[in-house]
Amino acid sequence: MNAIRVGIIGLGANTRLRHVPGLQACDDVEIVSVCNRRPESTGKAADEFGIAKTFDKWQDLVADADIDAVVIGTWPYLHRDITVAALQAGKHVLVEARMARNAAESHQMLKASRQNDHLVAQIVPSPFGLRVHQTVRQLLADGYVGELREVVVLGCNAANANPAIPLHWRQSAELSGLNMLAMGILHETLIRWVPDPVRVLAQTQIFTAQRPVAETGEPSDVGTPDSVHVLTELPGGARGIYHLSSVTHHAPPLQIRIFGSEGTLQYLCGADDQLLGARKDEGELTEIQIPVEKQGRWRVEADFIDAIRGNRSVEFTDFATGVRYMEFTEAVAQSAARGQAIGLPLEG
Repeated sequence: MNAIRVGIIGLGANTRLRHVPGLQACDDVEIVSVCNRRPESTGKAADEFGIAKTFDKWQDLVADADIDAVVIGTWPYLHRDITVAALQAGKHVLVEARMARNAAESHQMLKASRQNDHLVAQIVPSPFGLRVHQTVRQLLADGYVGELREVVVLGCNAANANPAIPLHWRQSAELSGLNMLAMGILHETLIRWVPDPVRVLAQTQIFTAQRPVAETGEPSDVGTPDSVHVLTELPGGARGIYHLSSVTHHAPPLQIRIFGSEGTLQYLCGADDQLLGARKDEGELTEIQIPVEKQGRWRVEADFIDAIRGNRSVEFTDFATGVRYMEFTEAVAQSAARGQAIGLPLEG
């Protein structure tokens, strides 16, 4: 097919870091238009990357007949509206994570994608676990851990331990929605390897109720928790524990642990990107080497373009998978608010 023409809505930090270079590395792909929140930001991005056409309103970019695909790099509060409009306008969509603010919005996005199933609808995936993914899947299939018994997810740091730190947009429920700390990005990684939970019980806490707004210094309510604890039940009786916090000093590294009757796997996220393991008769965890031919890597933009051209299907991450992690996020929020366990998938 001819060159794929891409419009970008929300050309911010992650789009600069990953999506623009990734798209530029693809053959016969042109970034032809951009729209940011403010005209001055739009113009700066256009100048920086040599983008010919700018728009003041995202609705006008989506309606532009000169583009084939839309990359959505905005905050989650706009993901549903732009995605649905883009799909209805006949555009392929790559939308930044998290998928939406809540499960209802994610279901609306999934419905729109199914109504336009000739178009590619992809969510930017969690970057965690891509390198080790094939190896973890194979080890689990081969019975390395045996019968699944427990999973542990740790995502703790001290990013918000200081109450004077200004409010981040991710702490605004209006802008970011129900996603809490690193829960979404870690849970998405975990459910590539183990079944989705069928029940969750959660508690949350906001230790600093108000923070100053960076631009004005005025206090504003914090809308997302500083601390999250979740207990989960998986099919077959396995259990899970999630500890997520932005107020813990000297916290252990971000990690996922998978415990079974025959052994253990431990994935260290982030810069470590390391897989450890041991069978039950071995004394300690040791690093599991990943063969070069099995090492995954970040190729999200290339996968998006390949899917548009019909060369592959979306693996990381389609809208149905996004709905799964959005329902988990919603169940955690409901459980914490009601003080009771919530079953999954959500009813209705």
